[in-house]
Parts: sequence; C-alpha cells; structure tokens
Amino acid sequence: IEHVMIECAECGCIVDRGLRLRACANDHCCCAELPMQTMDTLATQVRHALESADLTVMGELLAADARWGAPEQTVPTCRNSQQILKWYEAGKNMGVRADVTEMLIIDTNIVVGLQMRASPEVPSNAADDVRWQVLSVEDGRIAEIRGYETRREATEFATTGVSNWRQ
Repeated sequence: IEHVMIECAECGCIVDRGLRLRACANDHCCCAELPMQTMDTLATQVRHALESADLTVMGELLAADARWGAPEQTVPTCRNSQQILKWYEAGKNMGVRADVTEMLIIDTNIVVGLQMRASPEVPSNAADDVRWQVLSVEDGRIAEIRGYETRREATEFATTGVSNWRQ
C-alpha cells in the first residue's frame, strides 16, 4: 500500500503521508510533531500530477466525492474522483498533456493556468489552448475542479465564488 490516510485514534487528527491534513483541538496532541500540509505543499503536488499526467498521484489528491465541471453547470460533469480520473485518462490516451504556466493560492483555492499541448501523433482540439482551473480544497483534498476560459474568470471565482455543487 503506497497511500493511506488515517484518523488518529488518540486525538482525531487526519494524517496522510506524514502530513497532518486536519489538526485536532487537543493542546497535547500526540501528532503535534508532524507537519501540517499547507496549500503550498498541495499546489506543488498538483503541479507534479498535472505535468507528469500521473493519475495515481492525482487520485491521491482528490476527495472521494470530488466534483468537476464547467462553472455554469448546476450539476457537474464528474461527481466523484473515479469519474474525474477517467476524464484525465481519456485526455492522456488522446495524447493531450498540460504544462502548468501559473499557480495562485487564494484562500482554500488553487488557480491553475494550463498550456495544453497535443502529441503530434494524435490530433486533438486541445492543442495550444490555454485553460484555467480552480481547485477548491477541503480537509486537505481537492473537493471541486472548475474549468474557466480566462484567468480573470478563474481568479474571480476563487476570490468570491460560492459553490452550489455541495449544498
């Protein structure tokens, strides 16, 4: 087993890969020596997963009930991590890759600028497109991914947007 997330039986902290995702309120926490996962740490992991097209790593970063879709959708296209991973896998199989051009952390959101590129062997409509995604984080995992056409739209949602997908 490469990846196990646990809830500490002693204090209730959520621990994953040696990092606390959620700390308990106990002043004498048994997990206090473990570092907290930061948004910076998560953003680095996201960059690696996207640029390497590593579906295993991406799967570890997603909440089981993660959602993915366009901002105008009332019901997202993907409604769990397995559907999201199948979407990424379909793109990967079509030869589509992405270079991360920019990452911004805004509160509990990671705004990702992506330069899409396609394999010369596999024609794709995504070649040379610039895409923006907002990854919303809850309890140390990506809970929502929304796709945007412009940086302004993405940062605006990350700054002021309220999700209706989880209500």
